[in-house]
Amino acid sequence: MKILVTGATGKVGSRLARRLAQRGDHVSALVRDPARAAALREHGIGLVPGDLLDAGSLAAAVRGVDAVVHCAAFFRGATPEQAHAVNDLGTQQLAIAARDAAVRRFVFTSTGLVYGPTGGRLAREDDPCAPIAAYPASKLAAERFLLGLEGLDVYVLRLPFVYGDGDAHIAEVVPMMRGFPPGQRMSLGHHVDIAQAVTRLLDAHAPAHRIYNVVDDEAPDAATLFASVGEPPPDGSDAERARAFEAVLDGRRIREDLGFRPVFPRLADAIAAGA
Repeated sequence: MKILVTGATGKVGSRLARRLAQRGDHVSALVRDPARAAALREHGIGLVPGDLLDAGSLAAAVRGVDAVVHCAAFFRGATPEQAHAVNDLGTQQLAIAARDAAVRRFVFTSTGLVYGPTGGRLAREDDPCAPIAAYPASKLAAERFLLGLEGLDVYVLRLPFVYGDGDAHIAEVVPMMRGFPPGQRMSLGHHVDIAQAVTRLLDAHAPAHRIYNVVDDEAPDAATLFASVGEPPPDGSDAERARAFEAVLDGRRIREDLGFRPVFPRLADAIAAGA
């Protein structure tokens, strides 16, 4: 399969692109600066110049492609205007280019944060969404555009907090989460399992225009997450800010439709495996 991956220099996209290349797909990465992405070539990944904000560059990038896996996003540090421009409008331009080029499949990596606070209740794909931060709001707007776009076979994959595989993500968020309630639970997904979910969607014969949560079997609390990187529990001093991250995801649909089973069902399994 000829696959164009966006965000291939990011945490999720870089690991995903390598795994797709390893399984024998012909993978290209949409990059704004090929010089900064040169390391991808070592893994057999081609580089295609382009920018989500430059619609003219996208038509050439998707020409002859079987599938697009869209991981690129502006997350931490983005203003609401920047999040909207990149995550919503940029996605719209890429999807239109893909449709016009007769791309067979479009996989969009969204976020479980689109649900907004759920109070510990498991969020299912058909539940109403009420995000309270700019990043998930921009992702939800992009989802709604994609799911209403005719002529393109779209899947939306809502990701949890992604970790593992040499990614220091857990340690990196400790300062930001220091004020979270220690008992607040977070849905997790290992990079290996995010890649598994994407490949199942690429190969699926399931109905198009479908949303899937992808998640481990266990949602640990913040104290457990901190302990995994040797940190004391968070102090609960900023519970209001923590509400934006309160969604816990229900992962049954992708298991029932596509046979997904996490390689690392729990954080403890990944730790035990040194992964």
